Amino acid sequence: MATPAQDNSFALKKHPVLPTGKPCVVCILDGFGENKHKDEFNAVHSARTPNVDKLRANAERCRFVQAHGTWVGLPSDDDMGNSEVGHNAIGSGKVYKQGASLVDAALESGDLFKGEGFTYVKSAFPTNTLHLIGLLSNGGVHARYEQLKQLMQGSFEAGAKKMRLHILTDGRDVPDGSSIEFVGQLEKDLEQLRAKGCDALIASGGGRMNVTMDRYEADWGIVERGWKAHVLGEAPHKFESALEAVTELRKLPKANDQYLEPFVIVDASGSSVGPIQDNDAVVLFNYRSDRMVEISKAFEYEDFKAFDRVRYPKGLKFAGMLQYDGDLKLPAKYLVPPPFIEKTSGEYMVKNGMNIFACSETQKFGHVTFFWNGNRSGYFDEKRETYVEIPSDKCPFNEKPDMKTKEITEAGIAALKSGRYDLLRINFASPDMVGHTGSLEATIRACETCDECLGQLLEEVDKLGGVYLVCSDHGNADDMVQRNKKTGQPLTDADGKNMALTSHTLAPVMVAVGGAGLAPSVKMREDLPKAGIASITATFINLCGYEAPSDYEPTLIKT
Repeated sequence: MATPAQDNSFALKKHPVLPTGKPCVVCILDGFGENKHKDEFNAVHSARTPNVDKLRANAERCRFVQAHGTWVGLPSDDDMGNSEVGHNAIGSGKVYKQGASLVDAALESGDLFKGEGFTYVKSAFPTNTLHLIGLLSNGGVHARYEQLKQLMQGSFEAGAKKMRLHILTDGRDVPDGSSIEFVGQLEKDLEQLRAKGCDALIASGGGRMNVTMDRYEADWGIVERGWKAHVLGEAPHKFESALEAVTELRKLPKANDQYLEPFVIVDASGSSVGPIQDNDAVVLFNYRSDRMVEISKAFEYEDFKAFDRVRYPKGLKFAGMLQYDGDLKLPAKYLVPPPFIEKTSGEYMVKNGMNIFACSETQKFGHVTFFWNGNRSGYFDEKRETYVEIPSDKCPFNEKPDMKTKEITEAGIAALKSGRYDLLRINFASPDMVGHTGSLEATIRACETCDECLGQLLEEVDKLGGVYLVCSDHGNADDMVQRNKKTGQPLTDADGKNMALTSHTLAPVMVAVGGAGLAPSVKMREDLPKAGIASITATFINLCGYEAPSDYEPTLIKT
């Protein structure tokens, strides 16, 4: 267990009341919000969750905190939180300006077009094509349409004579079916650029969960389909316009925006209008990192073996909107510098002699490691940290809504029983990932399985005299239907069916503390009514027996 700190700049003071030496479990129920709409469409509310209910019932040790907007560094409180900014906040104890805010500021000031990254990309403009690849959406989680529009206009003004757009339809952070509206708007904006003399066209595309935007190396086939469409100009579906493409592909059985099949746009002769060629410029315009890392590797690494690229364009001027992995320096060129997150809780803990266990399945493994550690790959101290990834199923998650919750629980319990760890970070992915499918029934099942497994995990904590903190990172499963913004009533489509909500919500999230090893005097503070999830960090540091760094957001507990 813990031994004294070796680096005085990271030294933590012992807590005056709470002891060290007791195992502390931080369990994140991903996407498990506390929504004001407590009806049948709230999977968290509708699910049978006796263990969560017991935590909620103890008002002295349970409260709710904000997990969206400015509480997690996003531009406005209309912005939904997400797992990346959420785990940044929980891991670092601070609120940093995040991707969307950074890009907005760089575009507004014009600094984006003056920076090293754009200057590098711009060198291709006189003789070659600028390719823009990313999510066509205004959901605000991965990308924003207004940012894309400003990037296109700024690139044109900087000398881009030929542009090709490679679009990934959303249907997850925005309503399913909205792809038609977004493509229609993009076509109008490209028409305006063409009127000014820029050869600007949509060249390829597909659904975000089927083309290009894989994460954590869960399915490289997704990236390969994107490579073939964007770079090689090859796809099973060919159309003469993108609007026709999304309209027709949505008619296929079980089709939706998230899973649209890959397509390319062709000219009258049947040739692709925009394959990526030698010496072209390529910009990934998503600001969120997780689903841009793999495609970045495909563009950046000459020695790339995840799939056969067939053709690797030479002399590319490749850049990301942000640098998506700071440790890998990936990509090497980027348009907007990422937030500088230092002295995260994980680094403090290992430098104070604590041993850490972090576990989730593939879909959220990066969140309890990379994002938790401040967008940093690898370990702070490999001797003191154990990271366990449970491979996720490769299927739509509503088909197997338990996902790997049971396996994660088994791994967590084994780690507890080993007696090796001071802090155990565990993420149950299913409320969020199943919630994104729009299946209410499957999401209820996911929430119930999480609750059952949470009960098993906390039972083991109690047996070992440990302590725990149960929380979430943002809302999602707590509302599964689109609603009238004024009345809150569910919206229906032309056939009278309820319109599924697949995005995150603005709901606050639960924070509950407990465990057989927790002093009876520990209660939630009452003087922080507007606390956000960054205050979770100081709270679990206290539970481990230490006072939190003075520049962290304040702890939620009093002793």
